[in-house]
Amino acid sequence: MHRKRPRFHKALALLTGSLLAGSSLALAAPPASASDPGAAKPAAAAAEDFQQITLAKGAPEVGEPMSLAVLPDRSVLHTSRDGTLRLTDAQGTTSVAGKLAVYDHDEEGLQGIGIDPDFAENRFVYLYYAPPLNTPAGDAPENGTAADFAPFDGVNRLSRFVLKQDGTLDTASEKNVLEVKTSRGMCCHVGGDIDFDKDGNLYLSTGDDSNPFASDGYTPIDERSTRNPAFDAQRTSGNTNDLRGKILRIKVKPDGSYDIPEGNLFAPGTPKTRPEIYAMGFRNPFRFSIDKPTGAIYIGEYGPDAGSANANRGPAGMVEFNRVTKPGNYGWPYCVGKNEAYIKYDFATKQSGAAFDCSAPKNTSPNNTGLVDLPPAQPAWIDYDGGSIPEFGTGSESPMGGPVYRYDPDLNSAAKFPEAYDGDFFAGEFGRRWIKRIEQDDDGTVKSINPFPWSGTQVMDMAFGPDGALYVLDYGLSWFGGDENSALYRIENVTNGHAPTVTATSDKTSGKAPLKVSFSATGEDADGDALTYSWDFGDGTTGTGAKPQHTYRANGTYTATVTVTDPSGYTATANVHVVVGNTAPIVTFQNPADGALFEFGDTIPFKVKVTDAEDKKIDCSKVTVRYILGHDSHGHPITSANGCEGTLAVPADGEHDPNANIFGVLDAEYTDNGGGGQEALTTHARIVLQPRHRQAEHFNAQSGIRTYDKTEAHGGKTVGDIDNGDWISFKPYNLEGAQTLTARVSSGGAGGYLEVRTGGPNGTLHGSGVVPVTGGWETFQNIDIPLSKLPKKTTELYLVFKGGDGALYDVDDFMISDKKPAKNAKRVLVFSKTAGFRHDSIETGVQALKDLGGPSGITVDSTEEAKQFTTANLARYDAVVFLSTTGTVLNADQKQAFEKYIAGGGGYMGIHAAADTEYEWPFYGGLVGAYFDSHPQIQKATVRVPEHDHPATKGLDDAWDRTDEWYNYRSNPRDHARVLATLDESTYQGGTMNGDHPIAWCQAYQGGRSFYTGLGHTKESYAEDGFRSHLLGGLKYVTGQEKADCKPRTA
Repeated sequence: MHRKRPRFHKALALLTGSLLAGSSLALAAPPASASDPGAAKPAAAAAEDFQQITLAKGAPEVGEPMSLAVLPDRSVLHTSRDGTLRLTDAQGTTSVAGKLAVYDHDEEGLQGIGIDPDFAENRFVYLYYAPPLNTPAGDAPENGTAADFAPFDGVNRLSRFVLKQDGTLDTASEKNVLEVKTSRGMCCHVGGDIDFDKDGNLYLSTGDDSNPFASDGYTPIDERSTRNPAFDAQRTSGNTNDLRGKILRIKVKPDGSYDIPEGNLFAPGTPKTRPEIYAMGFRNPFRFSIDKPTGAIYIGEYGPDAGSANANRGPAGMVEFNRVTKPGNYGWPYCVGKNEAYIKYDFATKQSGAAFDCSAPKNTSPNNTGLVDLPPAQPAWIDYDGGSIPEFGTGSESPMGGPVYRYDPDLNSAAKFPEAYDGDFFAGEFGRRWIKRIEQDDDGTVKSINPFPWSGTQVMDMAFGPDGALYVLDYGLSWFGGDENSALYRIENVTNGHAPTVTATSDKTSGKAPLKVSFSATGEDADGDALTYSWDFGDGTTGTGAKPQHTYRANGTYTATVTVTDPSGYTATANVHVVVGNTAPIVTFQNPADGALFEFGDTIPFKVKVTDAEDKKIDCSKVTVRYILGHDSHGHPITSANGCEGTLAVPADGEHDPNANIFGVLDAEYTDNGGGGQEALTTHARIVLQPRHRQAEHFNAQSGIRTYDKTEAHGGKTVGDIDNGDWISFKPYNLEGAQTLTARVSSGGAGGYLEVRTGGPNGTLHGSGVVPVTGGWETFQNIDIPLSKLPKKTTELYLVFKGGDGALYDVDDFMISDKKPAKNAKRVLVFSKTAGFRHDSIETGVQALKDLGGPSGITVDSTEEAKQFTTANLARYDAVVFLSTTGTVLNADQKQAFEKYIAGGGGYMGIHAAADTEYEWPFYGGLVGAYFDSHPQIQKATVRVPEHDHPATKGLDDAWDRTDEWYNYRSNPRDHARVLATLDESTYQGGTMNGDHPIAWCQAYQGGRSFYTGLGHTKESYAEDGFRSHLLGGLKYVTGQEKADCKPRTA
């Protein structure tokens, strides 16, 4: 599973901590009873009133939840990625049905489960899993030779088993039905869902088995011969001869072999194809279901992560709900959404080619073993990103598919959904945490998208049961292990009364005998009825009351069950698991701190402390520390190390769009040796690592603000609609060692102040910075805020917005540095507005000035907004650079403000066409030193450098040969300025200044400093070492960092 972008949050996965369990939960509509199918005759027109019944909750009962299948008796089989298959009966009693040995690197392990259509007679169960094989531990190499990659060649296996009458899996009955080859040791995209159509054909979804992290969020089509093939999805999804990235359809025979049904995408015997393929061109069709009456396949298809479209790479990331009614190609890795095409890209040369043709895609990858000419790409049924579908809200993009409801008028079940929902598709969203009811016409046309009551967390799988109720598997809030929120629910329609709800906890869940445990249960009843509490402690003893205590005197693993009953006889139960005889280990991070700052590319040292009452001496080789790339509300395991101390190398680019909501997670795991005759217990400790650079819109909490789409914003969004007193916050953060917060802001309003606080919006103030009026809401500048008095403990970071009345400013992103602002730090405004000819080198020049200034303590802001020429805003800058401005670019008030700025000691730097602007402004003519007159064609010439004492020329040779556009000027500045460099007119054609041809000079002018260079017409100039040294020296002079004598010399 793999997707992107909501507000980030800390994930806690202490598997052996206090387990929260609850039996039912009131929803947006009034809650309902835990109904029995035969309990009452349903009303002819059932009301839309639902109740969410908890059948199993917490890691001991659901593990890391993956997939579910509902049996004819309303029991549920559900899988955990660690290989465990559990059976939960209709009353909520859970047992382990069996466990498979699995390879569980990255996202692999036990995935989907399917129940044979004739299960009542044959008891056949299908599981899709990764067998261990002899795969090496750890990560596969990203670069190397075929021989280096070969040890990581593996398979995922579809097998059939028999579920015995006692509810246990007969592992000896395994029939290996189908194997799908995989590239192990690399993340991501397994797929693995299973379903059957009305004819008994088995369908299996498979992911592209490709690494999405090195393609900048666009399509992974890296064809380099030395690159691990897992970086090229053309070898799988776009390959007609490979089973990955597909929906497969087969007919399993009694002996476990299979036939190919008629009507698949490729007929048996077609060269370079696999006949099992029904539909191809998928990235990760993680969940799907088949509507039995129509045969339509409903798929949740995960998409890539690019935050915005790129003309050289392709569209922004988007995801899809697909409705497949016939065999076809669904586009990946060439097309997404409504057939938006990616661009052919050479990962070796970084050069882009043409867009792929969605109507006739071609797979020319050397990693392709199938056909070159592929079927035309089919558009998505429903595609979305961000807030593109208002009913879907915003945040993460993680479609989990879902079932279509079919109403059965003859089904005698009080739990079944209303007849009005017949034919509706129930779509689940993992990260946005919703279930939507989508009404559709017979042809799939969407009529409406409706909210559906859901109070769990992250939807993992859904299915309608034989009772007409909706069964939902909830992943919880952790990654790769399950947590106290992981659960299995049954959502029932209510027709004859509401049941109570209950949750239960305990102060201990493990320890040595005798173990005294304090339990606590909280029951609620939607009707306000009084509840009674009864307990079965699992050791033959019982109790009453909401907060009983019980002492376990014998070793064992116990399930304590509380039952609450209302006056009508409706009940609800919750479980707490207690292990006596073995104490769970305690695992803590000593370093780094939770919320510590890091940068992608860092090597992160870690130190973990483990104590265990029974193990005494800890074997550190059994401690595993994983680095997980946190992304929105899910995570991608990247690398791991064993030991109580060590280091983990973090990939340099974050392996995502740099503006995505990404962060680091360290997970430490230790499994003890068991004790007192009880099984071993595992404990996880997790901490979040915060990237120094974060987008403001990825806040945890806020007051008063809104987010806005902005073209010039990093990541395309800002926090805006800011009034005095509004705020945003982020957690967890450990700010020890931080020195400066730099915020990227814009203001077309009043401006104001940005405060940095911890603990609350009125908490400790650590710094405050002035936010200027930047000249427009799309005109961004950086402000530096020195930090002080920072807490050493982990806390919540608040950015608090202050100012006057009305709209103040927008915040795009922020960076937290461990460096103080340089004592000699300077700030420069680069102005590049043009009213005449526009040089195509301007953007290159702006970036060069930023790159040059940063290491020298010169912060460079850039703008083309003349509105920034106000007295208040200019006062923030040590110098203003006119970069190839042309024509009249300032109005009278702006000119007056600039004249005042220069008179107050401000600096001015003109580059190239800065001499071709403001001809009617005498002050400016004197400031620049000389106006442009003409120029010949671009050509090579020799620049003579007679002055080496000035910082702009001290690194240059006496003679400097270079290619540029050489300006002639209307006057010679020599009589009022120090000429720093001249052109040798004998070395090129077109010079008109009679052999004395100044090309760079400086002067003191009306209280300020002025430097001008006529160089810099071409893009290539800004990559030249000599010219870059020339520019940096000019910056240092005009900002006052370095002094120079600029009095004119008389030649």
